[in-house]
Amino acid sequence: MVDRDLVLKKLAFIETCVSELRALARPEAIASDLREERFVVHTLQVAAQAALDVASHVASSERLGEPETNRQLFDLLARAGWISNALRDAMRDLAGFRNIVVHGYQAVDLGIVRDVVEHRLGDLLDFASAIRERLLSG
Repeated sequence: MVDRDLVLKKLAFIETCVSELRALARPEAIASDLREERFVVHTLQVAAQAALDVASHVASSERLGEPETNRQLFDLLARAGWISNALRDAMRDLAGFRNIVVHGYQAVDLGIVRDVVEHRLGDLLDFASAIRERLLSG
């Protein structure tokens, strides 16, 4: 059974991260200001990790299957109707971004970081909304 309180707390954290990024981030300065870069990258990383934590908890609690990768967690949620296919794709991209940051697979593309801050934060809010709606309706 999904631990509603735990999931709702993680969703609120995601929303806080997005709010902080919208209020404090200066996307135009990411490439030239190390503090800005680190604030934005770290905040995106922890928001993405919270989304992965939620996805993992739901997938495990609902016995949706065993993913081989973090990205596959969102496939499981989409197949079970927790999120749309479009949101699945967006969250898979965010999981890939998080993997690059955490594991240092390659240098972080600051153009992508800026694009995420300027155009993709809504994906995190859509994820939080979809999960919350499903949790509270079921």
